[in-house]
Amino acid sequence: MEKLSSTNGISGFEGNIVDIIKEELETYVDEIQDDLMGNVIAIKKGDKKGKKVMLAAHMDEIGLMVRHIDKKGFVKFSKIGGINDQMLLNQTVTIHGKDGDITGVIGSKPPHIMKAAERKKVIEYENMFIDIGVFSKKEAEKLIAIGDPISFKATYEKFPNDIIMGKALDNRIGCYIMIETMKRIDSNSTIYGVGTVQEEVGLKGAKTSSFKINPDIAFALDVTIAGDHPGIKPDEAPVFIGKGPAVVLVDASGRGIITPEKVKNLVISAAEENNIKYQPEVSEGGTTDGSAIILTRDGIPTGVVSVPTRYIHTTVSIASMKDIEATIDLLVKTIEKL
Repeated sequence: MEKLSSTNGISGFEGNIVDIIKEELETYVDEIQDDLMGNVIAIKKGDKKGKKVMLAAHMDEIGLMVRHIDKKGFVKFSKIGGINDQMLLNQTVTIHGKDGDITGVIGSKPPHIMKAAERKKVIEYENMFIDIGVFSKKEAEKLIAIGDPISFKATYEKFPNDIIMGKALDNRIGCYIMIETMKRIDSNSTIYGVGTVQEEVGLKGAKTSSFKINPDIAFALDVTIAGDHPGIKPDEAPVFIGKGPAVVLVDASGRGIITPEKVKNLVISAAEENNIKYQPEVSEGGTTDGSAIILTRDGIPTGVVSVPTRYIHTTVSIASMKDIEATIDLLVKTIEKL
């Protein structure tokens, strides 16, 4: 989990995560494929009468990209994925140049010389820049180029109570769950463990990989907002850390997935029969790869199982390894029921 969290791979540049998945699963599966989109597909074969089951976990994390280098060598950037501007300021970042990684810091106009009205406003990312310690555009261009991906520097920490903290837990948690489920499952179904690309910018990899596989049933593995800290009302995010995985019934108020009854009943019965804690979730927030998979071809029965996580899309996300383990157990038992 630490390796997955600490490794960089923003949307469109997920190759390092692909390498980890291949390394972890090469001795546990029958075949590993790469598709043209960049998805990695690990296949654990069952018998001819078994179902085709897809486990989809997106590999990409939010990040930035070099958009412009000014005459003094300061870098203007674009956001890749959904990022709240207020989390950007004063972050340390890594620009992944063609000849190596370059460290930078995100700066802006100092508050000391702002007018009173300016200090009350959140600084927008358009008014920020990255300082890489050079004094000219020519010097900067020896190190970086337009289009270079940028990831956030962060540490991975273990907290009390089996709590972990790190960057990119959305969705390296899902990647970890997919890897471990593939290792532990023993089923007559053929299981496709898929690391999908570019979820944060349009669910792109899930669309192409699910079309290729055309499974009988699919599960998107992701994280969801934990509503157990100050500032959130219980009805806004009613799933909590430490109380098991969220079984998504609806997300994005129905604009995303509305889980088919048969899939919902399958997952919930597996949880209840095996005394696995779970939390049903009806969400008004974002969506997952499941929303793309369910609409593929003539429709693929799809469910979403998510791990409650605090401070998603920041460098300090927090989740419970107990919830992660419970999610793996739930998936194994659900697939066995097929």
